[in-house]
Amino acid sequence: MSAEARAGEWSRWDRFKAYVEVTKPRSVFLLVFTSLPPMLLAAQNYPFSWGQGILALWAVTLACAGANAVSCYVDRDLDAAMIRTCHRPIPSGRIYPPEKALYWGLLLFFASLFLGWQLNPVAALCLGGGMLGYVGVYSLWLKRRSAWNIILGGLAGGLPALFGWTAVSGRLDLLPLLMAALVVLWIPNHIWSLAIFYREDYARVRVPMLPVITTLGKALHCLLLTVVLMVALSLYIGYLGDWGYIYWITALLTGGAALGLSVYVVLRPSPRSAWLLFKFSSPYLFFIFLAMMLDTLCR
Repeated sequence: MSAEARAGEWSRWDRFKAYVEVTKPRSVFLLVFTSLPPMLLAAQNYPFSWGQGILALWAVTLACAGANAVSCYVDRDLDAAMIRTCHRPIPSGRIYPPEKALYWGLLLFFASLFLGWQLNPVAALCLGGGMLGYVGVYSLWLKRRSAWNIILGGLAGGLPALFGWTAVSGRLDLLPLLMAALVVLWIPNHIWSLAIFYREDYARVRVPMLPVITTLGKALHCLLLTVVLMVALSLYIGYLGDWGYIYWITALLTGGAALGLSVYVVLRPSPRSAWLLFKFSSPYLFFIFLAMMLDTLCR
């Protein structure tokens, strides 16, 4: 059955859910959440209102959602060929023709730019950089060409955190840059552990994720290195930001768990152990930034 024929079978509610799903809501939630602690931290030193905060949250949410939708359009052929992604809205025919997802994503993104510009030009630039990095650098340029896809394309993942600071301050500073860098260092272990679990899936569509193009041992050692750097940076951020006991306890416990799981995967490499590391990675980032937010509110 053609995608056009399948599209006629879906109800309006199915189509509505598809347009939400193509934005990858769980990914949006986590990225938007990383913008909150820098925003609250900046609000302690710069004038800021609740109205500006709501505007900023709408802007970064629409930007992340729009970038995800456009990326799903770009990757529609890969998604259709991979077992992990073949049921997404575009390959399943719930959004047809696929260009509707592109227009939807661009609409969300330009709406976010408009809102971001109401805050300040630097904040709008962060939003624009996120789309350029994720869709331009990662999806269109590197994803199908180089194992550096996650390293360079992942730079966009740190921009929501940087946006949170610039939305309030209108300027760049070292601490929010390091908070953004923490997200960037988190991305390789998140994606590579997933790629180990779905190694055959990525290999079949010739996406050169590191675990696909090199030996599993080398990939795991690279993964472990990024986790070591990530945990080390989280501790330096605690020192530089003068965080309290909430952050330090969380950083030490979650960092120790991340290191322990990564070493376990290196010593006992298997799809199952890689899947455990992948499932832990998102809670790690959430709890680290939650601890930042709670410490900021307790000051």
